[in-house]
Amino acid sequence: MLTIALIAQKGGTGKTTLARSLAVAFERSGKAAAIIDMDPQASASLWAKRREEKTPEVISTVLPLLSDTLKAAAESVEVVLIDTPPKNADVAIAAARAADLIIIPCRAQIDDIETLPATKQILDVTGSKPTFVLLNGVPPNQARSKEAAASISGHPDAPFAVCKYTLGNRAAFGDSSVLGLTPQEYEPSGKASEEIEKVHKYVCDIVRKFRSENSGKTKHSGSSRTKATS
Repeated sequence: MLTIALIAQKGGTGKTTLARSLAVAFERSGKAAAIIDMDPQASASLWAKRREEKTPEVISTVLPLLSDTLKAAAESVEVVLIDTPPKNADVAIAAARAADLIIIPCRAQIDDIETLPATKQILDVTGSKPTFVLLNGVPPNQARSKEAAASISGHPDAPFAVCKYTLGNRAAFGDSSVLGLTPQEYEPSGKASEEIEKVHKYVCDIVRKFRSENSGKTKHSGSSRTKATS
């Protein structure tokens, strides 16, 4: 089972929106997916109640039950996305340790970028995992997203790889949520849907590359030690 943790110490970065959209993208690609909702606001769980489709399953859990929840999920799904709350280092650490891939949603603004060192401190204690920042809610001004990406990748205290694709500040994300949908379902030919599909492919490519590299190391050295992916 592929486990993806969505982590950011700042609220409002779009973790839940991304979790829902990616889960549906995996489902549409033929991989059964679930969302582990660890946010006390329960936004993902409330979205599931508004949703007519039974998949992706949204499972609400708490920190002491995370390991058991993941083991149970592994019996029925191929991909799990852990939606974590902001400002909760214990949950973030546990989710990161359980994950195969870590995504850090971030707005293209200084208030979000300045919280990345705090996120890095958390991830530093969880071991090396493929990790990248996804710029979310990006305004039409492409110059701002390029400046933000450069600032993040070149940050003196918390340099992170940045996804080459971004998610725009598009109404389809909010409008689809009202109906318990995602942009791919609500507006299949829209820009938001196109952006999600690109991010989904990017995630799959990173996982494929990482697993291939790790498999090669295991065959040649007998080691399963992980390596960060940029």
